[in-house]
Amino acid sequence: STKTRGEVRGGGRKPWRQKHTGRARHGSRRSPLWRGGGVTFGPKPREYEYKLPKKMRRKALRMALTAKLQDGECALIEGLQFARPKTKEALKLLQELGYTDAGKVLILISEEEDTVPVRKSFSNIPWAKCLPVAGANVYDLLKYEGLLITQGALEELKARLC
Repeated sequence: STKTRGEVRGGGRKPWRQKHTGRARHGSRRSPLWRGGGVTFGPKPREYEYKLPKKMRRKALRMALTAKLQDGECALIEGLQFARPKTKEALKLLQELGYTDAGKVLILISEEEDTVPVRKSFSNIPWAKCLPVAGANVYDLLKYEGLLITQGALEELKARLC
């Protein structure tokens, strides 16, 4: 971050008196006009984050889901349960539904289905992302081409968006 005239070291005293010297008047040696002086409007680090209103975020999520549905990129399954974390089982399930590494897929699951085995089964597949309904967001919906929703997640989504 750049330093302004107030932050630069030194320059507290007036360099010479105001009148009767024949020189231009100056108040500080650290004025932006002087060599070694502060920067006038230099860059300052700042936070550019902006929090969208909740109603707007909800509406955007609704619109993204509608777009997925209209484009036919949405699939509904009964439920997801894995006894233990197995990427092979998750991969087999996705391939049966027609998803391959050619296109990315987002899987929305309900709170009951959000277990360690389910999460870990999908975590090693680079083109698939598994999220609970609470974590559903517009960015991921638009980033991933396919959308796979479980029955329980659909009910939770209805409750969240209506």
